[in-house]
Amino acid sequence: MIIPHPLLGPRDAQEFTYLGDASLLNRPDWQAENADAAFYDYQYLRNNPAGVHRELWFHEQGDRSWLIVTRNTVTHEILGAELAVDVARDMSTKTETGV
Repeated sequence: MIIPHPLLGPRDAQEFTYLGDASLLNRPDWQAENADAAFYDYQYLRNNPAGVHRELWFHEQGDRSWLIVTRNTVTHEILGAELAVDVARDMSTKTETGV
């Protein structure tokens, strides 16, 4: 499988470590009343989607960047890849502006 690294171009997936569902980047509030249940769900309950899915990958044997890879889990087709820092920046901008 070839991952289209946004900075380095096409890279073999063996250079990366798969780290799971990218939607789990937002940790629950540890001070909330339901923190125990929320952290249990966050840590142990995982979806196993069939189809298009956003995943977190770490370029361990390269520039050590974190990527959000959009991949079809049925066909393993890579639909795109973005630097995780850019995705996080976009999310915080949308939160600040209310968009």
